[in-house]
Amino acid sequence: MADFKTVSLSDQVFDRLENDIITGVYPRGEILTELKLVEQLGVSRTPIREALRRLEQERLIKESGKGSVVLGITVEDLVDIMHIRERIEGLAAYYATVNLTPEGLEKLKQISELQDFYYTRKDIERLRQMDDEFHDTIYELSQRTIIRDTLLPLHRKTMRYRKLSIEDPKRLASSVLEHKEIFNAISEGNATKASELITLHIGRAKDNMMARFNYNE
Repeated sequence: MADFKTVSLSDQVFDRLENDIITGVYPRGEILTELKLVEQLGVSRTPIREALRRLEQERLIKESGKGSVVLGITVEDLVDIMHIRERIEGLAAYYATVNLTPEGLEKLKQISELQDFYYTRKDIERLRQMDDEFHDTIYELSQRTIIRDTLLPLHRKTMRYRKLSIEDPKRLASSVLEHKEIFNAISEGNATKASELITLHIGRAKDNMMARFNYNE
């Protein structure tokens, strides 16, 4: 891992391992050992040990005595995450509208325009990135620390499933339209409408993901 810097090395190792677990590079059930990760990442045991401790706190791995077993994000975890988002993401959109600045509006506008651009090219990976940026920006613009810090990691943990979901052409088209409607409500200063629209958006995304994985509550 030649591009790692000395400062916050454990943070960089954690980010890399978290991403690899969430996206399925390390599948559920795989055993991670310090020695294995030292060889793979090219860093010392100390930052790896710290990263593994944090991953265990996040419930992404658990200690087995023979190494750390990858737990990852199950479909059941996904449903719980989406239920939580469905209930509180409306608050983020509401406060983002109330606290909107010209700079924040411009940032959301750029994301919306880029989403349209990548949609015409059916660039799935870029569209997933725009989805990340759209929601994460709303969390930031809410200026509500607890809401932001609750939603940011939950949104990140659905990365793998969201990518699979937007590979469905019908869901992708609907998602792009829903984002545009949410943006319009925010830009118009209609906080209640923005809250309602993003709640519907999360609910539809949840239903689509559950249908794809044949999950019945």
